[in-house]
Amino acid sequence: MRTVKIGGVPEHFNLAWYLALKNREFKDVGINLRWKDFYGGTGAMNKALREGEIDMAVILTEGVIKDIIDGNPTKIVQTFVKSPLIWGIHVAHQSNYHTIDDLKGKKAAISRYGSGSHLMSYVNAEQHDWELDEDLNFEVIRNLDGAVEGLTNGKADYFLWEKFTTKPIVDKGVFRRIGNIPTPWPCFVIAVREDYIADHLDDLKMILEIINNITIEFKQIPSIDRTIANRYEQKLEDVQEWLSLTEWSQHIMDEETVDTIQDTLYSLDIIPRKVNYDELVKKID
Repeated sequence: MRTVKIGGVPEHFNLAWYLALKNREFKDVGINLRWKDFYGGTGAMNKALREGEIDMAVILTEGVIKDIIDGNPTKIVQTFVKSPLIWGIHVAHQSNYHTIDDLKGKKAAISRYGSGSHLMSYVNAEQHDWELDEDLNFEVIRNLDGAVEGLTNGKADYFLWEKFTTKPIVDKGVFRRIGNIPTPWPCFVIAVREDYIADHLDDLKMILEIINNITIEFKQIPSIDRTIANRYEQKLEDVQEWLSLTEWSQHIMDEETVDTIQDTLYSLDIIPRKVNYDELVKKID
């Protein structure tokens, strides 16, 4: 049995991996896939990839592109979710902020620098013509629980996170969502350490084949909406809306899309330079 370590956020996007593990689909082909939940999101996964704690990750596109350019020895091998991620812009329920303009110059809670919550704060600021050097301030809160604490006690003023994941917190009256911002690109990719690709290419192909066979028919799984609602403590109508908006992918990310992402990150001074497509993406034939 060959062991491979994979990380991802403990959110409904990754239920297909849980189903494959539950059904022993990886073990049936001799692969011991070890899944680890990363509550700290993309920044924590990038660190784990760099340090060899995990071999692969289901990770936010913009976050891993930035980290590869910064030296992470990893390649994108496939788009996992091709639809945008819809980030909710949240404040504490009792706060005096009611519009996105109210947040100009205030402090954003982020899981860590280089995370999706950090990078999308820049995208939001740019879309509202803020001065990036003057109007963005950050407070590192590590994860969603840290954001609840940070916004409640006033350490930070607002927080960007996937809107369906935070919906139960909004429904409980802890957060108030004052806006949404979708990523202008496919939201999740599968990224793999270069040394794992080199040493275990056949296993990687098998892993991708197994997960793709599930995601291509994911929405047709009987009562999948109820399964998601129960497992992730979501309202059924919210899950049904999320399913209607979400599209998985079984293909590599194309060069034009990668260029668009790099153009955006470069214009926001998030990356120091643009790199060639093959420095970021590895085609698995």
